[in-house]
Amino acid sequence: MSASFKLDGLRVLVTASTRGIGFYVARGLAEWGARVAIVGRSRESVARAAEKIS
Repeated sequence: MSASFKLDGLRVLVTASTRGIGFYVARGLAEWGARVAIVGRSRESVARAAEKIS
């Protein structure tokens, strides 16, 4: 990982993040150290996405 992509301590809100591009953006940000809040249409889809990301 490049030093320019360290996001430690950054807090990010990603909308439409339970699937598709939004999910992969949220996952990538989390992998780079950001604390990610995800948003979706249902609690169940958000819970599934959160399990996959964490």
